[in-house]
Amino acid sequence: MKAAVVTELGSPLQLQDRPVPQPGPGQLLVRMETSGLCHTDIHAARGDWPVKPTPPFVPGHEGIGVVEALGEGVTGRAVGDRVAIAWLGSACGECRHCIGGWETLCESQQNSGYSVDGAFAEYALVTAAYATPVPAGVSSTDAAPLTCAGVTTYKAVKVAGVAPAETVAVFGIGGLGHLALQYARIAGGFVVAVDVQDDKLAMARELGADEVVNAATTDPVEAIQAMGGADVAIALAASPQSFDQAYRSLRRGGRLVCVALPADGTMQLPIFDTVLAGKTVIGSIVGTRNDLADVFALHAAGRTRVISVDRKLEDVNEAMADVLSGAIPARVVFQF
Repeated sequence: MKAAVVTELGSPLQLQDRPVPQPGPGQLLVRMETSGLCHTDIHAARGDWPVKPTPPFVPGHEGIGVVEALGEGVTGRAVGDRVAIAWLGSACGECRHCIGGWETLCESQQNSGYSVDGAFAEYALVTAAYATPVPAGVSSTDAAPLTCAGVTTYKAVKVAGVAPAETVAVFGIGGLGHLALQYARIAGGFVVAVDVQDDKLAMARELGADEVVNAATTDPVEAIQAMGGADVAIALAASPQSFDQAYRSLRRGGRLVCVALPADGTMQLPIFDTVLAGKTVIGSIVGTRNDLADVFALHAAGRTRVISVDRKLEDVNEAMADVLSGAIPARVVFQF
């Protein structure tokens, strides 16, 4: 099978011919149909974060494919099922976090395309219990970005507790941001989209943003404060400066939701302003399997729209470069 492999952190991925893996106990063998390219895949390939993946490994955690074989003891999934391979490859299922509905905080979790091989290959293995079924009403092309970009921003809106008529500022309109603004609207929020590219702001308008701000030409803090400030600011741009702007755009009692993970990311908060203005800072990791099922259900019902461009796996390095340059409107989806 063809697979895009990180052989050395910081080096271009290599397209290799590998044996088709065989499912072990509790696993599925999935023939991939699509796989989205997430910024996390780029961070993984570069070794940007403190906990680094170990080469060689196959990135990819927005994989959609059809089950071709079952490992021993698998129940609840069948050959021919279409499933998603998400960032949460598996968790212990027994710790306080797993039992309490926060399996994405499990300290024993395995992550697709990071600690275990992921979906940038013609075939992939996944723990059966963590392979979320994809409804018939969701195409494999749309399902791929929903599997991370969708469930991550759905969760961010959820943990922010967005209420009807609240103002939600979305910083970074790309693969995540174009979905975040849609979930904020579903929750009843008025959305301000912030980016540095006019084409992405035009896309935001098309998807229903109430206001847009080009941070390259306008101070987003002044612009949003002139609107009365944001009740919620969702930080999706991999830029520490953007996080600072998102915080300062909040009105009294506002909530900052931190989602993006800049490679050199640190954040300084003014303690007096945070305390006296009653502001809240929330860290939001990807959603759970239940959250992903909700994301698929909303899309199947026609409530969301995915913007993506198709690429072949052979073009993986060019696709990564295009994402970093801002040339991709929202999401890249590899077609197998």
